[in-house]
Amino acid sequence: MSSNDIIVSLDIGTSKVRAIIGEVVNGAINIIGVGSADSEGIRKGAIVDIDQTVQSIRNAIDHAERMVGIQISEVYVGISGSHISLQTSHGVVAVSNEDREIGDEDIERVIQAAKVIPLAPEREIIGVVPNQYLVDGLDEIHDPRSMIGVRLEVQATIITGAKTAIHNLLRVVEKSGVKVSGLILMSLAAGHLSLSRDEKAVGTVLVDIGAGQTTIAIFEQNNLVATSTLPIGGEYITNDISIGLRTQADIAEKIKLKFGCAVIEDAAADQVFKVNRIGSNVDKEFSQIDLANIVEPRVQEIFHLIGLEVQRLGYMGLPGGYVLTGGTLSMPGMLAIAQAELATSVRIAVPDFIGVRDPSYTSGVGIIQYACKYLRTTKQSAGSAKKSVTKKPAAASNNENKPSVMERFKNWLSEFI
Repeated sequence: MSSNDIIVSLDIGTSKVRAIIGEVVNGAINIIGVGSADSEGIRKGAIVDIDQTVQSIRNAIDHAERMVGIQISEVYVGISGSHISLQTSHGVVAVSNEDREIGDEDIERVIQAAKVIPLAPEREIIGVVPNQYLVDGLDEIHDPRSMIGVRLEVQATIITGAKTAIHNLLRVVEKSGVKVSGLILMSLAAGHLSLSRDEKAVGTVLVDIGAGQTTIAIFEQNNLVATSTLPIGGEYITNDISIGLRTQADIAEKIKLKFGCAVIEDAAADQVFKVNRIGSNVDKEFSQIDLANIVEPRVQEIFHLIGLEVQRLGYMGLPGGYVLTGGTLSMPGMLAIAQAELATSVRIAVPDFIGVRDPSYTSGVGIIQYACKYLRTTKQSAGSAKKSVTKKPAAASNNENKPSVMERFKNWLSEFI
């Protein structure tokens, strides 16, 4: 990867579509642009209308392009949903080099060997996550490059998904005019950003509460070991407000964002607002306490169901506790309810980058970090974005023709041979 590169992530959620532009400068990531658009055609994380979803993606990408002044041509797309499943696999190859030094080609071959697993016709491999490599029986190796050996093995987690969901996701992104550089499991990307090495090692539950669904990911011994999706989220709180206040869903969503509070005791009686009720021409006044009486029971139920699902997966009482993220966590009082319901250590993860310090951006920023560390090093592409022709066209053409670092090194070396 060059010292200055652009990576774009696309997070297609139930309520929002977000395109985030990250610039990699000497290995460090800077978030330089964010495009956001209301999500249409998505229900509970699944695509139900192709054309509406394409338009939402296009709006988010256009917004990001205008902010930074670049033309986005490739994106890394986050994928999630109840159709995702994990299974372990094992690959073995013989080291091909005559000097028995393990190189990138050997690692690629052993990864491909791990992909040889029985799959149902309706399922497809999304990605492979190496848990550890073994060189001639020596285990717990994370990067075997340049090591000497005869036999290379990998123990990996294979991420699979439903073909229909995968192909529909690829279709809407490509119809919006950009190329898909790769699919990345959002819970894996969010865990890479949100969890420390120790949290992954001892065992931690990562919970992403979005608008239409809640994704639970279990990390243990530095690996993603289980994942599950619940069809609950911020939309359920909005629906309760809509029914309780007898108003339209879009009005209920605005009220939730502006006045929402998850704890009745923390709500203010002097925070009042008027609501246009269905079937009436007269607005009715409510206080934040009235709103909290609707919100708190639903939030308690959401965290109760999360606890039950973790128990069903068999990972209760992990030392790392719970780490929460997702747009729904922006409401005041969510952390207090989570700590009371889950009865363990709980914290909210927020990206530590200027302009995206909000739980709703965790997955999008995580995709950029994950792609930078694990995907871009093995895939030398032309870049996920190119400079707009209206800005510095000469610089753009110079970058395209500029030799790589290795080529320059070879040219310099040839002068002395």
